[in-house]
Amino acid sequence: MPETTPDPSTVLTALPALSAQAERLIELGVHEIAGLSADEIRTFAARAGAGADGQGALLAVHPDRAPASALAPLLRRDGKPGFVVVDMPDVDEFAPCALELPDAPLYLVHGIDRGDHMANWSPDEALPALTKEDRTPLVLTEGIHWVLQQPEALERNLCFMTIGSRLRKPNGSFDARTPAIWISNGTGRDGRERRNAPKVGWCWWNNRHTWLGFASTTGRRG
Repeated sequence: MPETTPDPSTVLTALPALSAQAERLIELGVHEIAGLSADEIRTFAARAGAGADGQGALLAVHPDRAPASALAPLLRRDGKPGFVVVDMPDVDEFAPCALELPDAPLYLVHGIDRGDHMANWSPDEALPALTKEDRTPLVLTEGIHWVLQQPEALERNLCFMTIGSRLRKPNGSFDARTPAIWISNGTGRDGRERRNAPKVGWCWWNNRHTWLGFASTTGRRG
């Protein structure tokens, strides 16, 4: 794993306009995964983009319509498709935790931040800090949507966790794994052919990683 400490001063460019994001989702076939028509995606983007509320926002499809397992392979880096690690076959069971998503197939995510300043924090440390800042962590599918629209959001040594998604066990407690999106080194079970590919994996709730921030949002709107 990378050892370089992320630079918290890194600033990303603005997200594409919602109309461009809609076309990107259609190009990738996300509307078909979600059981939506291309016109539905375009109409939502046009209406949302007509007001100030749509400025700088991310267009997301509800995970009930487009799960992480279907979205991850659409990611690309260096011409290589994204993938979910083999020891996370239950990736789609990681559901929104302690937050509510809009009850709609399409919604906006505002004020996204990669959380570079929280690199080398554990999820257990980061969550209360985000709450204090009136922010909520991204769920996994929102993180994937972000990288689909803005691939540069995923950089070597500047990747992120999506701790808004948790897996609740039958006894009511939470699985200690927490989802993250980073770049494969092509080692172990990833395989050398996947080096530099976008990777959906997991880290332990109480572990720290110098190369993972905590992606979050100021709010969501349907």
